[in-house]
Amino acid sequence: MSTIHNFGAGPGILPKTVFEQASQAVLNFNNSGLSLLEMSHRSKDFVAVVDNSVALVKELLNVPEGYSVLFLQGGASTQFMQVPYNLMKQGGKAAYLKTGVWASKAEKEARLFGETVVVASSEDKNYNYIPKEYAIPADVDYFHCTSNNTIYGTQMKSYPNSPVTVVCDMSSDIFSKPVDVSKFGLIYCGAQKNMGPAGVTMVIVKDEILGKTARALPSMMDYTVHIKENSLFNTPPVFAIYVSMLTLEWVKAQGGVVEMAKRNQAKAELLYTEIDRNPLFTCPVANEDRSEMNAIFLLTDESKEEAWNTLCKEAGLHGLKGHRSVGGYRASMYNALPIESVEVLVETMREFERRNA
Repeated sequence: MSTIHNFGAGPGILPKTVFEQASQAVLNFNNSGLSLLEMSHRSKDFVAVVDNSVALVKELLNVPEGYSVLFLQGGASTQFMQVPYNLMKQGGKAAYLKTGVWASKAEKEARLFGETVVVASSEDKNYNYIPKEYAIPADVDYFHCTSNNTIYGTQMKSYPNSPVTVVCDMSSDIFSKPVDVSKFGLIYCGAQKNMGPAGVTMVIVKDEILGKTARALPSMMDYTVHIKENSLFNTPPVFAIYVSMLTLEWVKAQGGVVEMAKRNQAKAELLYTEIDRNPLFTCPVANEDRSEMNAIFLLTDESKEEAWNTLCKEAGLHGLKGHRSVGGYRASMYNALPIESVEVLVETMREFERRNA
């Protein structure tokens, strides 16, 4: 079978060794004679998986004391609601930075619990930049931002000094580079980009910010309940957590998030350099805000779309179609994507230029 270079936006590419280990666990986990899929989530073997997963998150991101790591269900979209449920006081309000679809959806959900203040938005230019000049009110319960925007190809390269708790959706760039967790009160992410398969959501939360809303919370929505139960309050997504653990072990073995950052920077530089050089392609994103995870590019002549698509297929380039709200193409370069795949994409772009110059 010919090589497939998977640039899909999500669920994203994972290391081959992870698939191999995970497939064995489906058949016979830890030589128990049982599949992981049929094993009790409260068994000694699976509790060890959760404990190891938590330890890996804390080690890789250097999580300070006083923070808890949770593995939950419902995707990052459930966090759009769970965050204000747990952090917005009765009659309170929260500030949001509006940089794309997911940030907008998060702000919309928060309105169900109180007032929201949009401190800045890049909607005026179809979210192709990250707003820089804005003030975060000191009288809000928290400030929410989205670190990376898969649809529009933008990424926050720094975070504002905030007078209030900072909450960040890091779904699409978590573990791609070092993060100073101490600057955040809460970080959440869907696993299906850099961490594992769809089905589990990871939350890192500062314990001291919880339990201050004067609001009665349903047990499933209460972070403190899940902390007390070690993410085992109800049956968790056992397979998704296990595959995430394997992926985090792989990240550690490669040299951790520092090494991931070096590789991701090299991949992004290689591709963006070619996009800027090649007259047949253009990138609509502001240079300083270009994402290292999701590179957006357009054809300068849309009449050549069919020819480009054919060439991509012949080269084994998969998942390049852009989101419908932006069009064009999107190359997602998550941790497990090797630079060799980016080299094939760049060479295909050069071949397209040779044929159509």
